[in-house]
Amino acid sequence: MAQATFSIRMDTELKKEFDAIVEEMGMNATTAFNIFARTVVKEKKIPFSISIDKEEQNLTQNQLCELLKILNTK
Repeated sequence: MAQATFSIRMDTELKKEFDAIVEEMGMNATTAFNIFARTVVKEKKIPFSISIDKEEQNLTQNQLCELLKILNTK
């Protein structure tokens, strides 16, 4: 399978926190984004709710860890 490069910009602190969380799960950011992309393609939707409600919009660290664990098992 041919590989393509996908570059994104994000806040430095967000990246540090994200990298630390996915590292605890035994993966790196590239693997986590690949899991996300494969899930979007497979399910034809974003695999979590996106809302204007600020309380629902903010995922806690535990919720993010659980989401990535679920996505990693698919």
